[in-house]
Amino acid sequence: MHKDFGILQRPIIDSIKEEIFEVAEEIYKNPELGNQEFKASKLLREKISAYGFLVNEVEGLPTAFLARKKGQKPGPKIAFLAEYDALPKIGHACGHNLIAAASFGAAAALGALGEELSGEVILVGSPAEETDGAKVLLVERGIFNDMDAAMMVHPGNRTTIYTTSLAMEALEFTYTGKAAHAAVSPHLGINALDAVILLFNGINALRQQLRPDARIHGIIVEGGHTPNIIPERAVARFYVRAKEKKYMLEVKEKVIACAKGAELSTGAKLSYRNFELGFDNLVTNKTMAEVFKANLKELGYHDISDEEEGIGSTDMGNVSQVVPSIHPHIAIAERDVAPHSLEFLKAAGSDRGKEVAVLSAKVLAMTALDIMTKEELLKKIKEEFEETVKKP
Repeated sequence: MHKDFGILQRPIIDSIKEEIFEVAEEIYKNPELGNQEFKASKLLREKISAYGFLVNEVEGLPTAFLARKKGQKPGPKIAFLAEYDALPKIGHACGHNLIAAASFGAAAALGALGEELSGEVILVGSPAEETDGAKVLLVERGIFNDMDAAMMVHPGNRTTIYTTSLAMEALEFTYTGKAAHAAVSPHLGINALDAVILLFNGINALRQQLRPDARIHGIIVEGGHTPNIIPERAVARFYVRAKEKKYMLEVKEKVIACAKGAELSTGAKLSYRNFELGFDNLVTNKTMAEVFKANLKELGYHDISDEEEGIGSTDMGNVSQVVPSIHPHIAIAERDVAPHSLEFLKAAGSDRGKEVAVLSAKVLAMTALDIMTKEELLKKIKEEFEETVKKP
C-alpha cells in the first residue's frame, strides 16, 4: 500500500518511540484542567519545533497552538489534533495524554520526511475538550478552512473506526427568590430551590416524549445554605444532547420551556445562559475511515468492532462540519472499563496505553500519506464530505 513511503515511515516512528512515550508520560504525570495546560502545551511546542515546524500561538487561547511544516512540493494540508486537558479530581481518565502523544508522533514522523513530503502537516494544539472546547473557537476563526483533512485517535475500551458523537449544549439556569425564616415566616419567602426541583421534575416528564438518542442530565450547583432559611438563589446546570444538532436545539427549547414553567409556578425569577460552548455532532468521513482501518490491519491489528453510534460529545464534531475528519478509537482497556473512571486512568498511564499511542501515530501517518500521495483518494474524500455534510 505504501510503495514509496511504507518502508521509510515505520522506522521513523519507531526511532522516536521513546519520545512519544515521554510526551504521554509527562502529560499524564502533570494533569492540567482545560485552558490551564501550560506544561503540556509548552512540552508539545518544544518537541514539534525540533522537527522543523513553525509554531504559532492562538490569540486569546494561551494553551492552544498551530505548528506547521510545508513540504518541498505542493499538496494536501493535513491536520493532526492534539488534546491534553485532564478531568477535575481524576486526571487523565479520558486518555488525552495519549491523544497528544499520538498526534505529535504522526506529525513529527511526516515532518522528518523533509523534501519527500508533498503538502503541509499541521499539529493543532486544542485545549479544554472536556469543558469549553477550543476546537469550537478554532473553527469559528477559520483555522480549518484551508485544510484538506483532519484526524486524531482517541483511546477507548474497544476499537471502533466509524465513530459518531452527539451534538450538545451546556445550559445553566439560575433562579432568584426571596429569603425568609423557614419556620417563622415562610409565607414571606420565595423558594428558588423549589424552582430548581420543579425544573428537574419537568425534565424527567419531558424525557418520555423524546427520541431515544436525546440525553438530558444535570446537577444542582447551588441550593441554599441552611434548612432554616428559604433559599433565595438556586442554580442548576444541564447538558442537552442529541444525535443531530437540529433535534438537539429542539430539545433545548423544550428544556427552557420547563425552566420557564418552574418560574411561573414558584415566582422565582429565571435567568439562563450557556456555561460552556456547544458542540456539533461528529460526522466521520467514511472514505478516510476505511483507509485508516486498512492501515490498522496492515500493521497487524484486527480486533475491530463494527460501526457504532457515539453517545458522548466532542468538539471534534465542530471540526468535522468544516473539513473531512475521522475520530477513531483504539482500545487501551477491556470493554468493562468505562472512560472517566479510575480504571481507565490506570490504563492511560500503562505500557499498553503508550504502545497504543505509538500504534496510533503510525496509522495516522500512514493515512495522511495515502491522502497526500493519491489524488483520486482525496477527491473521493471531498466528494463524500460535500454529500454528507454540505448537502445533508
